[in-house]
Amino acid sequence: MSSRARSIGYWGTTGVLCLGMAAGGTAQVLHARVNVDGMIHLGYPLYVLTIVGLWKVCGVAVLLAPGLQLMKEWAYAGFFFLLSGAVASHIASGDAFSGWVGPLVFACLTVASWWLRPAERRLPASRLAEPRAHGQVELALSREPVS
Repeated sequence: MSSRARSIGYWGTTGVLCLGMAAGGTAQVLHARVNVDGMIHLGYPLYVLTIVGLWKVCGVAVLLAPGLQLMKEWAYAGFFFLLSGAVASHIASGDAFSGWVGPLVFACLTVASWWLRPAERRLPASRLAEPRAHGQVELALSREPVS
């Protein structure tokens, strides 16, 4: 994949992810009726809305801010755990596919955004190894050839 295509893919998936998380998080913090009804249906206490909503808004700020590579890893992990938990909660509550497809799509967007992120948005240790001649790779941190 070319670096231009990767960049477009990253910003496209990240933009949709962040828009959804920011809108959903804001609605949760404000206890929008649809969110309140959803939490009651799933059996969660309503104070969870505020906690989850604040986490989402903070996660969006971290993903969009320059730097903060370690916090970005935590934000991606948090989004994935939150969204996969939402899918599991909806399935456990007997909801139809239409009830949990949204969190599933956003969990996939989270993974895609994480996978496509550019090097400057990764932890140095997680940067992919660079190919070398004769089947060796050079690790990004150590700069020592490894067979």
